[in-house]
Amino acid sequence: MPGFEQAIPWIVNYIIGGEEYMQGSESIISVSHVSKYYGEKAVLNDVSLEVRKGEFVTILGPSGCGKTTLLRLIAGFQTATEGVIMIGGKNVTQTPPHKRPVNTVFQKYALFPHLNVFDNIAFGLKLKKMASSLIEKKVKQALKIVGMTDYEFRDVDSLSGGATAACGDCPCDCE
Repeated sequence: MPGFEQAIPWIVNYIIGGEEYMQGSESIISVSHVSKYYGEKAVLNDVSLEVRKGEFVTILGPSGCGKTTLLRLIAGFQTATEGVIMIGGKNVTQTPPHKRPVNTVFQKYALFPHLNVFDNIAFGLKLKKMASSLIEKKVKQALKIVGMTDYEFRDVDSLSGGATAACGDCPCDCE
């Protein structure tokens, strides 16, 4: 999967609050050698980033490169496999989300969190009582169209924002 260095425009607006995190530090956010793995798959590999007070940050990259995962790690909604996340000079790597001075605007689609990608896409077809062999064929075809053939058994909570959108908009013919 391509990384941040192969960037296309993607603007992320991140608001930091909480004065107790700002005292004595010009750096608002510091991400040092952070990696995130899902099993053997590296979603982020040794990412480092520093955001200073007053900077406007834009994170650029193609779908699936780790933009949303990085923001989830900073906000505390996911845990880094490796590395350190600091906000205002304080280590928040293990701090729960509700204790971090970070506000987030979520990218949400109507996906069932208890179902994997395949089962989310197949849901309507199963309701129509379609044969399981036809469901499998149609879901795999839809995944191929949106470029997600290796995602079918992934948990929807592990998807990037772009992959979540593709899954939610997956063109699966229900007729």
